Amino acid sequence: MTRVALIAHDEPKPDLVEFARSHEEQLSDYELVATGTTGKRLVAETDLEVERTESGPYGGDMMIGAAVADGRLDGIIFLRDPLRAQPHEPDISALLRICDVHNIPLATNLSSAEFLIEGLENAE
Repeated sequence: MTRVALIAHDEPKPDLVEFARSHEEQLSDYELVATGTTGKRLVAETDLEVERTESGPYGGDMMIGAAVADGRLDGIIFLRDPLRAQPHEPDISALLRICDVHNIPLATNLSSAEFLIEGLENAE
């Protein structure tokens, strides 16, 4: 089964929730994993089932990186705030590196997230 991780910095969390709502039918066919706070919002605001890791500041992004290294993820959507990221928010550089090493797509904005979801749908 296709497995996708969902992560968002604080500012774009509402955008990720809206993205999930608009793609809920497709995402419901996937195993979803998200960092703690993002996952909490997705569960509360959609009908999606989401496995939650730790929150980003507590290593949730590293847990998702480990899943990439273990071959347990097919893609990551990480909506980040490139202008106002807070010190407690996950850093994308380690995830970007591990995704590049293992050839796993990583979307960092809504446009690339659309392409990632479309690509996963076409790959099925």
